[in-house]
This record gives sequence, structure tokens and C-alpha cells, in this order.
Amino acid sequence: MPFKKKKAPAVSAVQTAGERMINHPFSEIDGYVPLSTPHLSLYATLREAVPVIDAAIRKLVVLTGGFDVRCDNAAADEALHEFIKNVPVGGNQNGIWAFVAAYLDQLLSYGTAVGEMTVSGGRIAGLYNAPLKNIELHRRKDGFGIDVCLADGKRQPVKYPELILLSALDPEPGKLGGTSLLKGLPFVSSVLLKIYNTIGLNFERVGNVRFAVTYRPQNDPSDRAYAKDRAMEVARQWGDAMQPGGRIKDFVTVGDVSIKVIGADNQILDSEVPVRQMLEQIVAKTGIPPFMLGLSWSSTERMSAQQSDVLTSELEGYRRILTPVIERICVMFLRTNGFGGTPEVVWDDITLQDGVELARARLYNAQAEMIESQRS
Repeated sequence: MPFKKKKAPAVSAVQTAGERMINHPFSEIDGYVPLSTPHLSLYATLREAVPVIDAAIRKLVVLTGGFDVRCDNAAADEALHEFIKNVPVGGNQNGIWAFVAAYLDQLLSYGTAVGEMTVSGGRIAGLYNAPLKNIELHRRKDGFGIDVCLADGKRQPVKYPELILLSALDPEPGKLGGTSLLKGLPFVSSVLLKIYNTIGLNFERVGNVRFAVTYRPQNDPSDRAYAKDRAMEVARQWGDAMQPGGRIKDFVTVGDVSIKVIGADNQILDSEVPVRQMLEQIVAKTGIPPFMLGLSWSSTERMSAQQSDVLTSELEGYRRILTPVIERICVMFLRTNGFGGTPEVVWDDITLQDGVELARARLYNAQAEMIESQRS
């Protein structure tokens, strides 16, 4: 039958792209289970994934301030100052301040900090910040002491425990290690990262315009018979016209062809409120005022006297943890060099107010002293 109608080939109405990963790259945060023991890498990932957390810890380390060590003996004091200024730290830094800064950074991040005094020729040759993954903590048989062991499964205490420096931040009852400042933030950070990841995907879909090109065959038998071939030709020509980096080309076709921008009629969700809610939780955990982290939530925001007192108390708490560590290092140096006496750690004043407030305070103090001197 020469006039038998040719059967139209099947036409695929929808073409989808290949599957893509739509989650953020920090999968370890999503895999955290509350009430379980967090891995050290989880807290390191938090600092990498959420810059505000990393900035807050660095701010706390800086705000804790510097210190000086004094000794009653003049010769011992001179030798001690030379030591704390030039002692090698970690192989690429000098000065006990670099060691204490890294020690406090580790303490805040993981809740536990470990250091070591390396000895050569019977004297301290340097200070070393030990990675926590290289050690294990075990309780001694007396129930109070702690043995620092290498993480080799043998539970053999280190050979010279008197050279090991160990500190714990707010340890829980029955626990040997401390509590990280970042405890409680994995879930909040996971929600925040989901929001940021979704914002990126929405801008990729809406900002980087994609088009839906639809070809509708007419009732003409020949048009329907070659619908697939014409649809493929339209797709090729449209793809050629949209090639980036080339010349601008016009797209000309015949038939019922419609072109729409995908996502043009969608509105991107406002993320300001949920992002701020998550950031408020992070800021509250770290104790740093928002404006010190670059978060301008109020045009007139500044640190109040109450906020300054609270933050000062927290910084003094960190100093109380660090002071015994510094004293132990200095005592070891003095004894190994034949000096007696007890060193005293003197911390710098914590300054949280701006220069204008400090200048005004000095002016008021000077005026008060002048008035008192005139009365007397």
C-alpha cells in the first residue's frame, strides 16, 4: 500500500542533565551525631567551613593579650627574658608568645592542648605544640593522675612526663580531656551551610540563565513525521547560538517554537533572617561582640560596659589556664640553668574600649587629680 501513513518516530519530550552533587563539600558536619564523641577533624572542618568561627577563635587568642615574666634575681631575670624572647617554637618561630598563642588556639578549638619542652644538653632547646591525634590520655591507677601516651595502641606513658604540658578547658565529670569552645555548633553550622549552599545553587540557576526551547509539531503529517529530526536540529542550532566566547548570533526558525528562561518567574528566598539567627547562636557561643567579627547588625552598635566586663572575665579565665603552663616552662628553664627563685607571670591589661574612650578616661583622671591637688 504505497499511501500507507508513515508512523511518526517517538519524540523525547524532556531532557534532563546528569545528576550533580548539590550538598556543600563539608559532609563531615552533616554526619555529626549529637551526644557522640566528636572527632578532632570535625572542629577543624567547622573552622574551615564557617569563617566567623575561625575569626572568633583568632580574636580570642589576640584579645587574651601578651605577658611578661619577672624574677627577683637580676641575673636570672635577664637570662629568663632572653629565653622567652628567642626560644625556638615548632621549628619555624621564636618566642614563648608564639607557643602560648598556638597552645591557646588548640585549647579553644579542641578543649585540650598538649605541648612539650624539648631538651638538649640538659637545657630546654625548644617548645613544641603536639598534635592531639598523636597522643592518648589515660587515668593513672591512683585515680587522679593522667598518663600521656603515644597513640600507638600500647598505652605506654611517655618517657619524660615532666616535660609534657597538658591543659583542659572545662572538662566534664569523669572525662580526661576538655570541652571545645565549638561544642554545640555542628548542627547550627550545618543549617547555615545548607542556606549558603542553596543561595549558591539558586544564583547559579537563576543568575546563570538557562533556556527552555519547546518545539510543537503541527497537524501536518510531514511535520509530525520529522518532528524528532527538527527538534534535534533546533537543539543544535540553539546550542551553537548560545556558545560562550563566540560572536553574537541570531536564532531563526520556522514553526511553533517557544523560548522561555528557566526560573525567571521564581523569587529567591530572603536568607537574611535565618542566616542572622544561626550567626547569633555562633556569636553567643564564642562570646565575641558581633561588630568585632564584622557583623554590622546595628548602625550604632558598640561594646557596652557590661559586654566589656563579661568578655574580660572570659579572657581572664583563659589566662588562669595558661599561667601555670608558662610558669612551669620558666621554672624548668631556671632550674636547668642553675637559677633559683620563682618566676611571676604579669599579664598586660585587657583593653577592649576604643581610643576615644581611653583618652576621655585619662582626661577625667587628670582633671580629678588636678582638682584634688588644688584642694590640698
